[in-house]
Amino acid sequence: MVSKPFKIDTRSFEKKGDAHEFFKAMLNRYTIGERVSASDKNDLLALLKLHTEYKRKLGAGVAHFEVMDGGFGTQCFKIIRIDGTSDDFSYKHCITPKKD
Repeated sequence: MVSKPFKIDTRSFEKKGDAHEFFKAMLNRYTIGERVSASDKNDLLALLKLHTEYKRKLGAGVAHFEVMDGGFGTQCFKIIRIDGTSDDFSYKHCITPKKD
């Protein structure tokens, strides 16, 4: 089976697995509560556009991203919006959205 390229506004990957590894490594560079760098923020904003609930996740707009405890020994990205509200954000869901 031939893998298809996976693209976001800021990067191109040969396949989804490469994107998955890239964002997993990004997440693991940070500790819980740490703010994501400006360059990583740009990649996350580009990836967020692929989320099936993009408009709801975006809300009033993204101020920055942080890393939060995802439970069960995991961590995930957290969107901090310009209005002070927040929401969690799964990079995995953006790369391979779950079907209902």
